[in-house]
Amino acid sequence: MIASVVFAIPLKQEFSYLVPDNFGSIAVGSRVVAQLRNRLIKGYVTEIHSREQTGNGTLKSLVKLIDVEPLLNQESIQLGQWLSSYYFCSLGEALSLMVPNANEDRDFNIVVNEEEIERLPVLSQEQNDAVKGICEKNSGSFYLFGATGTGKTEVYLQAAKQTIEEGRSVLFLVPEISLTRQMIRAVEQRFSGLCAVLHSKLTASQRLKQWKRILSGEARFVVGARSSIFAPMKKLGLIIIDEEHESTYKSSSTPRYHARQVAMYRTQKEHARLVFGSATPSLEAWHLMVQKKLPVLNLSLRLSGGAMPTMETVELTSNETSLSPRLINEINITHAAGRQTILFLNRRGYSYFFNCKSCHKDLSCPHCSVSLTYHKDRHMMVCHYCDHQEKPVTACPHCGSLDVSFSGFGTEKVEQDIALNFPHLKIARIDSDTTKKKGELERIIEEFRLGKTDLLLGTQMVAKGLNFPGVRLVGIINADVGLKMPDFRAAERSFSLLTQVAGRAGRYQADGLVLIQTFDPGNSGIQKALNNDLQGFYALELEQRKKLRFPPYTRMIRLVFRGSNPDKVLHCCKEFLLNQSSKIKKWCEVLGPAECAIFKLNNSYRYQILLIHESSQTLHKLLSQALEGWISPSTIYLEIDVDPTGLM
Repeated sequence: MIASVVFAIPLKQEFSYLVPDNFGSIAVGSRVVAQLRNRLIKGYVTEIHSREQTGNGTLKSLVKLIDVEPLLNQESIQLGQWLSSYYFCSLGEALSLMVPNANEDRDFNIVVNEEEIERLPVLSQEQNDAVKGICEKNSGSFYLFGATGTGKTEVYLQAAKQTIEEGRSVLFLVPEISLTRQMIRAVEQRFSGLCAVLHSKLTASQRLKQWKRILSGEARFVVGARSSIFAPMKKLGLIIIDEEHESTYKSSSTPRYHARQVAMYRTQKEHARLVFGSATPSLEAWHLMVQKKLPVLNLSLRLSGGAMPTMETVELTSNETSLSPRLINEINITHAAGRQTILFLNRRGYSYFFNCKSCHKDLSCPHCSVSLTYHKDRHMMVCHYCDHQEKPVTACPHCGSLDVSFSGFGTEKVEQDIALNFPHLKIARIDSDTTKKKGELERIIEEFRLGKTDLLLGTQMVAKGLNFPGVRLVGIINADVGLKMPDFRAAERSFSLLTQVAGRAGRYQADGLVLIQTFDPGNSGIQKALNNDLQGFYALELEQRKKLRFPPYTRMIRLVFRGSNPDKVLHCCKEFLLNQSSKIKKWCEVLGPAECAIFKLNNSYRYQILLIHESSQTLHKLLSQALEGWISPSTIYLEIDVDPTGLM
């Protein structure tokens, strides 16, 4: 017998190998080890042939059979083929996304504490209507739209319960598993024995164990982050994408898939229901909702006795001030009332800008075109892109002047300011610097939930899915961070983040207060967030996008050419456009080549070309034709990003 095998390499090619007699049976969807050129590499069997069908040419034999029982079913392989076509990657790269990287099983079971199991809450009329709206049809897409605290999770779980009672399975995607422990606990309690949770804390073997439970149909309710969208569900009946607007659903490496797009494909192919949910929908989703192409299920009431918080702006006047007098006063009032405070700043480190007052030059990473951030606790200047580190300087490396300083504040500096102003408060900080230790994030969140911590400071982690009864005050340290980014989605992301983090206040009592500190209180996005004016913001942003011919009015593919020599990279971009102009420029809008916003990244210089057209199908066809016969120079790498969520 002969097996067709694909590998996780950027070659759209299948390779044929002899199947040794001692392998016994081998099936499509199994993983194997084979020699490719001069190395042994893991591959995926996509077809089995008899020798008579393929001739008797000289072929290498497979080296090892990893799976006696295949890990990929026919639906998974078909999904991989679609992924390969849509995202311009090889089938091997697509399949490698799906299967856990492990060779053996180890026991792993979900343990449920029976004492923690809660009664099912009584649904409000709005929630009942939403569940009915989802479940009265066997398939279709819906958007569950409601502010934070309006009970979206309970609607998801009730719809999931009905789907499982129908004999079908449920796939529940969340942006980040570690920040949704309360929801995970509820799932594990209600669907004990049927539930599989896929997350990064599992070992490869534990993940493989869960994958096999899903493949066999034992696990019929799967919860996980982005990559869980590929779980091999039996009789898929419902996909839920919570916090649909989150950028974490988009992969930043090849294949650059979006879980939302994959979910749409799977539910159409497998005749299942698809429910998106958020308090701040993506602009694409909102546009579909306005056009009546995506049915909306509205939730308007906070169910725990709370109300939408009062929101105010506080104008900042100095780059050195992280806590305004107003914010300091409200933190004291909140503590005196026995309540809690959350402070949000989406920038970690101590200071992010080195300035020489003599020559006015800054200090950039030698490998990336970004400024280094000063981390006081490590006494290091750090690049947040490539992790380059160097000791802080006392003299300007450009002119030798001693008149240098650090300015701007990150979470580390804010934590210091809080400790100086509130020595009697117990403070905790959440960012990627403080949560590296296993279990640390969960510990900090749980202590704050139990009221053992008075004030929680953090980056965007504190804006995602956290539900704390004791929070009265939310302070946004600097609302301007992110607004000035050279990206057409910057305003959308900033508005969403401000609205989401504000939603942590007043969830159980009607006295929530949000203070938005900003150097630009008149900014339209900040004003819309201040007034909780979602419709106004979306209308304004859609108007801008329409003028620019940007998504959601068009579709976009981003081509990024990168290499170590900037002149050669730019020449390659121009050659690509010159050679393919008749295939591309005639039919779609082309922007570029232009330097990427971060021109140098990890010692690679980057230029981008944007292809824009109203039709995704037309864009794919044009780019496919342009790529036929075109070979990138060996020193230059081409990244293809379909439907990019950012242009940095």
